[in-house]
Amino acid sequence: MSSLSDVRLSVLDLSPIPSGSDASAALRNTLDLARHTERLGYHRFWVAEHHNMPGIASSATAVLIGHVADATEKIRVGSGGIMLPNHAPLIVAEQFGMLEAFHPGRIDLGIGRAPGTDQRTALAVRGSMAALRADDFPQQLTELMNYFEPDDDRAVNAIPAVGHKPPFWLLGSSGFSAQLAGALGLPFAFAHHFSARNTVPAARLYRESFRPSETLSEPYLMLGVAVVAAETDERAQWLTAPSGLSFLSLRRNRPIPLPTPEEAAEYPYTELERAAIAERLNGTIIGAPETVRKGMEKLLSDTGADELMVTTMVHGHADRLRSYDLVAELAPSGASPTLP
Repeated sequence: MSSLSDVRLSVLDLSPIPSGSDASAALRNTLDLARHTERLGYHRFWVAEHHNMPGIASSATAVLIGHVADATEKIRVGSGGIMLPNHAPLIVAEQFGMLEAFHPGRIDLGIGRAPGTDQRTALAVRGSMAALRADDFPQQLTELMNYFEPDDDRAVNAIPAVGHKPPFWLLGSSGFSAQLAGALGLPFAFAHHFSARNTVPAARLYRESFRPSETLSEPYLMLGVAVVAAETDERAQWLTAPSGLSFLSLRRNRPIPLPTPEEAAEYPYTELERAAIAERLNGTIIGAPETVRKGMEKLLSDTGADELMVTTMVHGHADRLRSYDLVAELAPSGASPTLP
């Protein structure tokens, strides 16, 4: 059974744009968070691909990864993830081959198949209605992986991918990705933070489907988990409330910058809206350090995960830094302070 003392802790960041701020400040905050969590001992720092969302600045994922890697020294940096149907495999291979060439041994390539946005924006990204379907995702993934291997007969090569291959991860929130990751013998990152009810079945399916490969001899499961830690349970709940209001806006196809806690408190929620938020936040771990510890330990007990990737969406940057401080203090081996 995994426990906080023997699993790695990592970071997933979306470069949240708070109400009253802008994308430039959000991106600077991401760099600050990366340096901060590196000092705390977190293992890796991933950024997510989302498009046409006023509250998220991490749309050009590969560009942001390069800046984060430049701003840090040893923490692993990667994508959580690159939504492969949005991109030509050749371009992804070129981008991540270059990132690995600049930062050898520090880059992760996490691959997903969801659009990372609404259907209208996905159409703008992908260019055709036919491309909105992800039926050929396994073939796209195979093509991408092949670009990193030498092949004298290949007419088109991804420079400088060959010789600069980062570790591949498969991302998912369903059984399909769990089975594919297992069949390919790849490490699997599951999005518990927005698909909590599927977490345990997907973890089981991944292990049942796993076949040893050159990459892995046994399964490796990482869970993306939303955590808001503060000095008290009440403070943590207060800081979490904007995420609920942001979710409601997204569900209405009217996404907004991340509200303040005051804006969230003043919103006139209906009972249906409160129920929808409660369901959405069902997998979020919220509270004072002891409450968070119990929540994370239970998740590890239920899933046997090897690593937890923490994502914290709160309005204030100082509150976000503090949340990662408190989580690091709970995990003496997984993420422990290395600098004062």
